[in-house]
Amino acid sequence: MDIRELQGYASFFMTIFLVVMLYGYIIHLYRSEKKGEKDYEKYGNIAIDDEIDSKPVDEISQAQSEKKEQNK
Repeated sequence: MDIRELQGYASFFMTIFLVVMLYGYIIHLYRSEKKGEKDYEKYGNIAIDDEIDSKPVDEISQAQSEKKEQNK
């Protein structure tokens, strides 16, 4: 088994691994949007609505902002 054959096997298995990871990530995004945990379409609008005076995508709750201030 020479180095070219090892590179071929490594390339093949790396491609399979990355495809599986990509599909897992896509399924994760689909399930979390279906459950209502996050709305990823709002984040897609950041590129379109990129003005300095536009409102934030997610509002920070009072508890989260207090927690941030305590960690400073």
